[in-house]
Amino acid sequence: MEEIKIKGKAATVKFENVSKVFNKNVFAVDNISLEIEAGTLVTLLGPSGCGKTTTLRMIAGLEIATRGRIFIGSKDVTSLPATDRDVSMVFQSYALFPHMTVIENVSYGLKFSGFNKLDTKSRAIAGLELVGLEGYEDRLPSELSGGQQQRVAVARALVLEPQVLLFDEPLSNLDAKLRRQVREEIREIQKKLELTVVYVTHDQEEALAVSDKIVVMNNAGIAQTGTPRELFEEPKNRFVADFIGEANLLSCIIEEVKKDTALVNLSGNFQKMKPRGLSPGPGVVAIRPNRIEILKKESSASMEGQIIKMTYVGNRMEYMIKTSFGDLFVISEHTNNFFLPDEKVKLVFNPNSLILLPPD
Repeated sequence: MEEIKIKGKAATVKFENVSKVFNKNVFAVDNISLEIEAGTLVTLLGPSGCGKTTTLRMIAGLEIATRGRIFIGSKDVTSLPATDRDVSMVFQSYALFPHMTVIENVSYGLKFSGFNKLDTKSRAIAGLELVGLEGYEDRLPSELSGGQQQRVAVARALVLEPQVLLFDEPLSNLDAKLRRQVREEIREIQKKLELTVVYVTHDQEEALAVSDKIVVMNNAGIAQTGTPRELFEEPKNRFVADFIGEANLLSCIIEEVKKDTALVNLSGNFQKMKPRGLSPGPGVVAIRPNRIEILKKESSASMEGQIIKMTYVGNRMEYMIKTSFGDLFVISEHTNNFFLPDEKVKLVFNPNSLILLPPD
């Protein structure tokens, strides 16, 4: 019998001014334009109700766009039903048939795709090998762990060799350690087969770990699109700065801008930073919690603070620190030399970690 290998047929996904409106003129997605390159893993990230799952369901054909056009490859699929799109979806609930064995679950879609029994079985076995479940063919879903059930769902989607593979919150039912393991497996398979993957999550760390690009959504629109590093280091607004990784957001006054340097006033504490296209006037400074150094009070550093709260979380210390320009959340890896509540300290900002943002 000829060995069958699962292959990818990656295609681009393109949205042109797409909106989805539900009853009473409620916009779930409002006029978004987006292009997902073939062979990349792109995550739709945002809080509940932002439109990310509706966007995913419009790619799948489970929701039909109210306005605009959607392309998969060169084909306009805007009005096509789910059955006429070359797309597979892995659901949050796994959606495995409890009375079917693992290989029967993986084979289910193949039976309706024109494959004979021999090819169906060969493809199902190849899919299980791809996700590391060879030898599990005859088990029932109830005999598998949560991570193994998720891999069965992935194998079932992969054997159809879709142009686009969709994941809807695929790891939300798994514990933290298993989430890391399964997300690494998904990423490895995506790279190996060069699949186009669209991945929905509300977990920022998960998105940063698996994505080539991230589309941050808010209020039914796109707040910013970029690589994980671009979004973390160069957010365009306070929503993105606060949602992609934690950030302290402090009101400030931009006193002056000269060439590539802005002089910023934080309640009498002056800092120099990149102006990022902003002019003198009100602004916001974003500071990552792990990029603030805490020193003993005897230090020569000018910025003073007082520890409000200290929390030990195993691999780091977390502090809330009161300052003249607002309370700061600070993370320190120094778990042996720590500070106590009410202790007075000095603070130092890494100049390259200060992100200047518009006030709104």
